[in-house]
Amino acid sequence: AERANLAGVRHIVLVLSGKGGVGKSTLSTELALALRHAGKRVGILDVDLCGPSIPRMLRVQDSAVHQCDSGWVPVFVGQDKAIALMSIGFLLERPDDAVVWRGPKKNALIKQFVSDVAWGELDFLIVDTPPGTSDEHISTVEALRPHQLLGAVLVTTPQ
Repeated sequence: AERANLAGVRHIVLVLSGKGGVGKSTLSTELALALRHAGKRVGILDVDLCGPSIPRMLRVQDSAVHQCDSGWVPVFVGQDKAIALMSIGFLLERPDDAVVWRGPKKNALIKQFVSDVAWGELDFLIVDTPPGTSDEHISTVEALRPHQLLGAVLVTTPQ
């Protein structure tokens, strides 16, 4: 199922940094919007489990995720439904609920996001990661290893 759900994704781009507050989610959102403006089919996978801000940035925080035969259907953003988005923010009872999980549960959800989301045909999947260099990053890279990974964008500040 994992290979099937990502089979239509041509390129995967990780957005990461060594610390929080540098603008990873903003850059992920702007990159997705710019690619969409260029005519590309785009998805965003928000694996920042403790701070899922992209649903709010794209004004879809009250949306719900649905199931289909292939797994979870991502939320489609905008009037033209041009950007597919999956985030833990859609799975919480309230958007501001805290996620306080240990590593194994976080890692299992990341693997589930990679294997169980029906992305369809995408030119780019942007993966917004949490701050730092934690288990979530290792789990994400390991889960995506069998797929063509275009690369990573490292967000820094001039400090």
